[in-house]
Amino acid sequence: MVAINLPQASARGQKDRVSSSIISAEHSGSALPLYLCEEAGLERLVAQLPASQGAWLRANGFEAERGRVLNLPGSAGELAGAVAGQGTGAAGEGALLWEAAALAERLPAAIYRLATPLSTLGATQFALGWQLGAYRFQQFKSVKKAAVPARLVAPAGADLRYALAACEAVSLGRDLINAPANELGPAELAAAARAVSERFGGQCRIAAGAELEREYPLVHAVGRASSEARAPRLVDCRFPRPGAPRVTLVGKGVCFDSGGLDLKPAAAMLLMKKDMGGAACTLALAYLIRAMDLPVQLRVLIPAVENSVGSDAFRPGDILRSRRGLSVEIGNTDAEGRLVLADALSEADAESPQLLIDLATLTGAARTALGPDLPALYGSEDALVAELAAISQQLCDPLWPMPLWAGYEEDFSSRVADMNNMSATPFAGSIIAALFLKRFVTASRPWLHVDLYAWNPKERPGRPLGGEVQSVRALYELIRRRFGSGAG
Repeated sequence: MVAINLPQASARGQKDRVSSSIISAEHSGSALPLYLCEEAGLERLVAQLPASQGAWLRANGFEAERGRVLNLPGSAGELAGAVAGQGTGAAGEGALLWEAAALAERLPAAIYRLATPLSTLGATQFALGWQLGAYRFQQFKSVKKAAVPARLVAPAGADLRYALAACEAVSLGRDLINAPANELGPAELAAAARAVSERFGGQCRIAAGAELEREYPLVHAVGRASSEARAPRLVDCRFPRPGAPRVTLVGKGVCFDSGGLDLKPAAAMLLMKKDMGGAACTLALAYLIRAMDLPVQLRVLIPAVENSVGSDAFRPGDILRSRRGLSVEIGNTDAEGRLVLADALSEADAESPQLLIDLATLTGAARTALGPDLPALYGSEDALVAELAAISQQLCDPLWPMPLWAGYEEDFSSRVADMNNMSATPFAGSIIAALFLKRFVTASRPWLHVDLYAWNPKERPGRPLGGEVQSVRALYELIRRRFGSGAG
């Protein structure tokens, strides 16, 4: 079983807590200056530096190119600071997130302080990125890599409480996604949700067995072929706050997806441990909301299953009754994510929360259209979708709006049931999956659906190959702006 090691959450009002890579401002006197320089500001920087260091920039042909880092020498040849190029600066303050991650990995061992003033947003993004640059998943390594040696004095103006909580949330989600399926099944995912609930004084109820079959029949049907040790369950965590706005999160928790009887080819199964990425991102978002103590009444629903092959597996052609009462013909057992989400969304929708959000690694079609870095965003209100998309760009946590095109609803009609879980055409797969889910959200406005990948397919600073938490920082900021004060 994978160990569920929750970080100590940011305590209420504790704004000066530090991590191993971010240190308190009391060390600034002995720290080396770190300059951020755009191309247009190069001459100003040269004039600001000692003459010998300005000459060093000239001698090395430094032109503030984006991503270039140049160490600065002291009078005796010792390391005396560093300059990081930002190019034209067109990427905006949000991009400081990944610029800082790269610096944390590339700079020599030392303590640095930012010598370039930043806004609160820029400083906060920089502090968060510096910490994410130190993330490593090494739980199963016999020999572990050494920690990133460079440390940063907390940047002036940074919301350090938020930066630390966001790093903790992202690390939690990444750890869950990276865990192999033999170590993290439905029971372990439920344990992770319970651990988050208990950490913040929430209440957690888990439906399984006969209760699950009765109350959440689609969740039960998808997961019933797994062994008893990996049996399906519905996790329901509540964080009561009487009188506060209700926000409900739903995360797809398919801990491994074989495709069921419509078995995936071997190559398509290689990353299927990440099919619970929606649940991991949901828990990361819940962690951040509670760590920052946003004034909302939070509920988290996670259908935790394994889509296995067995004598009791659900079959193509089966007709299943959903929690809402709609009957679903099974066109393909590999379209299981929308089934488990349908029951969870029905339960969430019954309370008509002020905001309902679901996150899921739902379709390959979204990846074909938008690639791995850009989750597809759907919503019941255009203004809300536009607001979230703008926030996502500002925070370098991208989302791309997609249409809930009603004309495609007939494509998952059925002659023998209320609907089919598969489209009759090969087109618009992500849109059709979102429209399927929309059938189970009738009372909740607004509703947001995020079809994400939850994986970095290549190695980049701060974004190592492996599990990735997507859309969480943007969604947190949306909730903060709509329902309460806080940071981010």
